[in-house]
Amino acid sequence: MEPTLTPGLSSTLTYRVPEHRTVPHLLPESQQFAQMPHVLATGYLVGLVEWACMQAIAPHLPPGKRTLGVHVDLSHEAPTPPGSTVTIEVVLATVEGRRLLFDITARDEAALVCQGRHRRTVVDLDRFASALASRTSDQADFGAVAHG
Repeated sequence: MEPTLTPGLSSTLTYRVPEHRTVPHLLPESQQFAQMPHVLATGYLVGLVEWACMQAIAPHLPPGKRTLGVHVDLSHEAPTPPGSTVTIEVVLATVEGRRLLFDITARDEAALVCQGRHRRTVVDLDRFASALASRTSDQADFGAVAHG
């Protein structure tokens, strides 16, 4: 890890919510989601939080390293309609080896939308790709055995 990857790093992500990021569009094959109000979906909000965290630390990771989200503890306190702008503020609270913990706050023009914490872990892309390839080939082998 780079020595600059330290608590206190922060980032702000501003995002104008389009219609296709509302609840009915999260899983369009789900009738239950399709019947929900057209407001920013929690699933997309989590993605925005992850994006803001990745943005905060990207300049502080060595080549070949990235982070993966491993835990989310967020509230979703207010609905954000399409056309509104949500602003996500993230602060790196702790660094414990490869584990990073962020404090999160998100607001739109009208209210506090989200607060909580998000944990990410630093991974080596080559090692991760190898582990993933092993998993997918194991699953393919299992499928062949199960169906063969």
